[in-house]
Amino acid sequence: MERMFFLLYHRFLHRIVMVGLITFLAGVSTLSACKKNSEDNPPSTDSTVVLTPYEIIPPAHFPVLKIPDDNKPSVERIKLGRMLYYDTLLSNDGKACAGCHLQSKGFTTDLLYQGVTVLPHENLAWNTNFMWNASIQGTLEDAMLFEVQTFFATNLEKVNQNSTYRQLVKKYFGVNKITYKELSYSLAQFVRTLISRDTKYDRFIRGEIELSYDELQGRNLFFSERGDCFHCHINPVMTDNQLHNIGLDSLYSKELDKGFFNLSGKVSDLGKFRTPNLRNVALRKHLMHDGRFSSLEEVVEFYNSGVHKVTNVDPIMTKPGKENGLNLSSQEKMQIVAFLQTLTDLTMLADTTLSTPN
Repeated sequence: MERMFFLLYHRFLHRIVMVGLITFLAGVSTLSACKKNSEDNPPSTDSTVVLTPYEIIPPAHFPVLKIPDDNKPSVERIKLGRMLYYDTLLSNDGKACAGCHLQSKGFTTDLLYQGVTVLPHENLAWNTNFMWNASIQGTLEDAMLFEVQTFFATNLEKVNQNSTYRQLVKKYFGVNKITYKELSYSLAQFVRTLISRDTKYDRFIRGEIELSYDELQGRNLFFSERGDCFHCHINPVMTDNQLHNIGLDSLYSKELDKGFFNLSGKVSDLGKFRTPNLRNVALRKHLMHDGRFSSLEEVVEFYNSGVHKVTNVDPIMTKPGKENGLNLSSQEKMQIVAFLQTLTDLTMLADTTLSTPN
């Protein structure tokens, strides 16, 4: 299993480095491709699409959820997306989406290859860019189109030979032939339901429980200038969906470490990566884009004393009075870690509606 993952991810990295800029600028092309698919795949004349609307209701303390008008959630398409998410049919290497995005790990994995960590699929509904270097811009539909068309290079002929999927796509989309559009739209519908909403911290926000003294102090540090975490990890989604150079490296010896520069070509973008979502972060064995840290304590200590003051480091990292780090005490660092551990969503990890379909 690991070998298959490694081979697949190696191919992914190669494509990201070699065609990253093309991918970044491909928004119009993607839309054109979808339009072409629609023209080449006219609606079935003997099928009426009847869908059951499904309302995705985010927690009250979450941002407004924006969903494309042409892919409003339905019970049927979410069900189809779930089937596809767990099906190895989409890949040519015997892997499913769920093979690298395990529910038990918050929809990511402990596997690491060539310095790459796998970003989790939870709460992607609020993303406007995807991948560590934001190589995919737009909506979940765009991200899932990349997954099936480029990452998996899904064999559409093989998928169309599956009578179950042919029947379901005809029933739920009104077309006779399965294209990347139907696959990506269905996957997007399911992934949009992967919402972490019931952590200990969420329950605290809802007034259902109290945090311990250390957890509460950690929260206060996290959302204050003292800990200075909140500028990028915005409450409650825990990411600003932006790109930052946080001073991980003084030199960029590996292509992977150049981040957004590999897409834009601008020196000012060297070392910039998207802000990861911190929900279920305590479950991850490898942290940062290259997995260089293996514990939350190491991560907090990096922000406390390890930031490299390179030319294009984000100004947030070296604000006046913090040129030499945060100077947190041992207790304060422990308290921040205690707060981060309240972001584990055990309810999501055990939700059978998100698991392998029967």
